[in-house]
Amino acid sequence: MKTTPKVALVLLLASVAAAAQQSRVYREDGGWIEEITGSLPGAHSLRVSAQMGSVQVQGGAQQAVNYVVRVRAYTSSEQEARRQFEQYHVEAAKHGDMAVIEGQYLGRRARHFSANFSLQVPQSLEAAKVETDGGSVSVNDIAGHVEASSGGGSLKLDRIGGNISGSTGGGSIDVGAAGADLDLETGGGSIRVASAKGKISAQTGGGSVVVLDGLQGAFLETGGGSIQVKRCQGHVKASTGGGSIDLGQIDGPAEVDTGGGSIHLALANGPVRAESGGGSIELMNLSQGARAETGGGGITAQFVATRGSFSNSVLETPAGDITVYLAPTLPVTIHAAVDMGNGHKIRSDFPEIKVLSEGGDYGPKRITAEGSLNGGGPVLKVHTSSGDIVFLRSSSK
Repeated sequence: MKTTPKVALVLLLASVAAAAQQSRVYREDGGWIEEITGSLPGAHSLRVSAQMGSVQVQGGAQQAVNYVVRVRAYTSSEQEARRQFEQYHVEAAKHGDMAVIEGQYLGRRARHFSANFSLQVPQSLEAAKVETDGGSVSVNDIAGHVEASSGGGSLKLDRIGGNISGSTGGGSIDVGAAGADLDLETGGGSIRVASAKGKISAQTGGGSVVVLDGLQGAFLETGGGSIQVKRCQGHVKASTGGGSIDLGQIDGPAEVDTGGGSIHLALANGPVRAESGGGSIELMNLSQGARAETGGGGITAQFVATRGSFSNSVLETPAGDITVYLAPTLPVTIHAAVDMGNGHKIRSDFPEIKVLSEGGDYGPKRITAEGSLNGGGPVLKVHTSSGDIVFLRSSSK
C-alpha cells in the first residue's frame, strides 16, 4: 500500500507520542487508577482538550511539556477497570509549535469514571487553550494569553501575563494576578479578580462579583448577586438584578445600578450615576457631579469638587431622607423640594439657602429651598416626595 507524505507524517507523530507515553494501573481508595505519563518537546503554544475531568496547567522553567493523566474507575474488579480504561484514549502530539493533548472516552457512557490532567509546561508559552466538558480548570504562571473553558466546573487562573478569556457553564471563576485584559463569564457562579493590569469584563448569571484592584476600568454584571470593587482606575460600570453594590476608590467615572439593593461608593474622581430600585444610596468624596435615584431608600452624598470640576447633579427618591455634604468653597446653585412636607423639613448649614413652605397645617404642605453658594454654578437638584433634606458643610478636597 502506498503511503502519502501527509499520512506518513501523521503516523510518525502518533508513533512518537506513543513511544513517549507510559502507563501503569494500581488500586487506590476502593477503586483503580490508570496513570498515564508522557512528555513532548518544547512548544510555543498549548492546547488541552478533556472530554471529562479536571485540568491543571503549571508553568515553570523547563522547556518540555510533561503530563500526567490519572484515570479513575470506581469498580471492585481490576478486569472491569481495565475494560473501562481501554475506552479512554489520551493522545499527545506536536503540531508545528503547538503541543496538543487530548483525552476522549469512546464508550457509550462513562459510569463511576473520572480523569485528571496535570501538566508542567514552559512558563514562556505564548498561548494556552484549555477546555473540559465538565471538570475544573487551573492555569498558573503563563507568560502569554490563556483561554480556559469548562462545561460547568470552576476556573482558577493566576500569574498570567497575557489576555485571559474564561468561561464556565456554572462554576466559579477566580483570577489572581493578570497582566492584561480579562473576559470572564459564568452561568451562575461567583467571580473574583485580585489584580488586573488590563480592562475587566465579568458577567455571571447570579453569583457575586469581587474586584480587588483594576488598572484600566471594569464592566461587571450579575443577574442577582452582589458586586464589590475595592479599587479601580478608569471607568467602572456595575449592574446587578437585585444585590448590593459596594465600590471603594474609583479613579474615573462610575455607573452603577441595582434592581433593589443598596449602593455604597467611598470615592470617585469622575462623574457618577447610581440607580437602585429600592435600596439606599451613599456616595462619598465625589470630585465631580452625580446623578442618584432610588425607588424607595435614603440618599447620602458628599461633594468635595472644586471650581470647574462640578457639573449639574440630581439626587432623587420618592420616600427617604436625603443628606448632602457640600465643600464650603463649591460654587453651586441649589434647588430642593419635599413634596409631602407635613412632618418633614429642610435644614441647612448655609444661610444662602432659603427655605420656603407652601400650604397650611390642615392640607398638603410643600417645602422648597433655593440658594446660590459662592456666586452660584452648576445646579444641584435634590428631591424627595416624603422625607427630610439636610445640607451640611464638608471639608474641601
